[in-house]
Amino acid sequence: MTRPSSAATSDAIGVLIADSNRMQAQLLTTALRRHSEFHITTCAMETVSILQAVSTELPRIALLSLNAPANVAETVTTLRRFHLSHPQIPKVLLVDTCDRDLVVSAFRSGARGIFPITDASLRLLCKCLLRVAAGQIWANAEQLNYVIDLISEVPSLRVLNSSGSSLLTPREEQVVALVAEGLGNRQIARELNLSEHTVKKYLFHIFEKLGVSSRVELVLYAVNNGDPRNAEWIAGTSRPPPSA
Repeated sequence: MTRPSSAATSDAIGVLIADSNRMQAQLLTTALRRHSEFHITTCAMETVSILQAVSTELPRIALLSLNAPANVAETVTTLRRFHLSHPQIPKVLLVDTCDRDLVVSAFRSGARGIFPITDASLRLLCKCLLRVAAGQIWANAEQLNYVIDLISEVPSLRVLNSSGSSLLTPREEQVVALVAEGLGNRQIARELNLSEHTVKKYLFHIFEKLGVSSRVELVLYAVNNGDPRNAEWIAGTSRPPPSA
């Protein structure tokens, strides 16, 4: 991990650049350090390195780079693990190109912005970092449309056993979907018109079926294996979805 120079001012915005491409990381670091409003540190684009860097110096914002031919699923998993550990740190995903699946997975996993590096300038990247650090979302019109479409969808797990039968009931899939969206037991109970005790029972059975032991493991399982489907209920209404 590289550290910022001592000349960085105390009121500068701390930016952690996580990038496994050393040349690109160096170029980004050199370019951003020309702007006095930023205080730069860097590390490799992997969970252990990111968490170690954050434990040493807490940044105001993180810029995570997806380098081709990197595994998108691994990148999203790293993003999600980082977000679950430090949800207070806004995160921007730096990409060469992005499609709907990547955009949806990134925002669902905690990203507050997606920045395509191939068609934008350093000036625009600086603007992106400043906006996201200030609490705003950075997304272009196409990405926003993907996110708006996502509002009417929830992730579901179509997990099958060796005979082709589903391991989860429809109700269990709904519980997993809401856990993946970051809802607690009380919120899930309200959303599905259930008691908190019933939600806990569903989670116990889900953990057993999927072989996970915590909500974090369940969320990561959902991120890696979820398949979007149309929502089956409207949030905040008293009409429950079909019982399992």
